[in-house]
Amino acid sequence: MAEYSVNLTWDKDAAVWVAQSDDIKGLVLESGSLDALIERIRVTAPELLKLNHDDTKPASICFRSERHELLAA
Repeated sequence: MAEYSVNLTWDKDAAVWVAQSDDIKGLVLESGSLDALIERIRVTAPELLKLNHDDTKPASICFRSERHELLAA
C-alpha cells in the first residue's frame, strides 16, 4: 500500500489552513476550516496522483497538522 504525507499548517496572517505535500506533486490547498481542507484533499489527491502517473491503489494519507498560538498570561 502506498502512503502519502500531507502537512497542514495554520497561516495566522491569512487566517487559513494550508495543505502541502512533498509526496503528492502539485498539492497546495487552503481553507478556513481544517475539516473542509481535509475533504478537499480527499477529492484532489487521487486526481493529482493519477495526473502524476502514481495512482497506486490502495493508498493512504497521513495528515500532520501544526498550529502555534500565543497565550496571554
